[in-house]
Amino acid sequence: MAFTNEQIERYSRHIILKEVGAKGQKKLLNAKVLVIGAGGLGAPVAMYLAAAGIGTIGIADADEVDLSNLQRQIIHQTKDVGKPKVQSAKETMEAMNPDVKVITYHEFITSENILDIIKDYDFIIDGTDNFPAKFLINDACVMAKKPFSHAGIIRFQGQLMTYVPGQGPCYRCVFKEPPPKDAVPTCKQAGVIGAMGGVIGSLQAMEAVKYILGVGDLLTGYLLTYDALKMQFRKVKLPSDTHNCAVCGDNPTITELIDYEQAECDGVGL
Repeated sequence: MAFTNEQIERYSRHIILKEVGAKGQKKLLNAKVLVIGAGGLGAPVAMYLAAAGIGTIGIADADEVDLSNLQRQIIHQTKDVGKPKVQSAKETMEAMNPDVKVITYHEFITSENILDIIKDYDFIIDGTDNFPAKFLINDACVMAKKPFSHAGIIRFQGQLMTYVPGQGPCYRCVFKEPPPKDAVPTCKQAGVIGAMGGVIGSLQAMEAVKYILGVGDLLTGYLLTYDALKMQFRKVKLPSDTHNCAVCGDNPTITELIDYEQAECDGVGL
């Protein structure tokens, strides 16, 4: 494919990077990334992916925009209150970059539909706000051999990790199963500083871009944590022995997807 003059100008800061160049920008334009969750994490992820020229971006969310979302979910505006989040996100992304094709899924992600939804995408972003969804996304990506970025935020803290099939532990290797109901405060109870979504969501977008370009070191085998009050990042090495994992191990005991009981909003993702 040949770039138009407008594309050369739009992506000029990418093209001059030796790690990207024209070849890398074409990879981005041909890539397909799915963002599950159009909230505090998914909003900055989707905007940066669209700005970067990811050719096809799927965005899945069953909710409508609420006034309380606007403190952190920067893809939505006051005029979008009451509108499906996926519609609001699509409008913002397409207005930002007409090169991008946005596919929306205004539905809950469940064990019944997730494999069919993720099958055509190169990379998955977990921007959800509850443990049942996070475990479902992990298990589906492991079974479908899809790379994905996990992240969670609460109060002034955040974390993320990246899973690439055959290259490191999955989410369930680290967090064996969802915590008991009510063991973790909900986002309404605990709160979250708005800019936290931007910090961690931007890092998720960076992981997706690096994976597509095939450059740099991904957070495979590591959990990156961030404490905004202390302004401190920590990169924690995760256990490398994945043989006994219930889903990605040598003898998996979880071979079918599970819909765990859904809490209103757990203290991750937000």
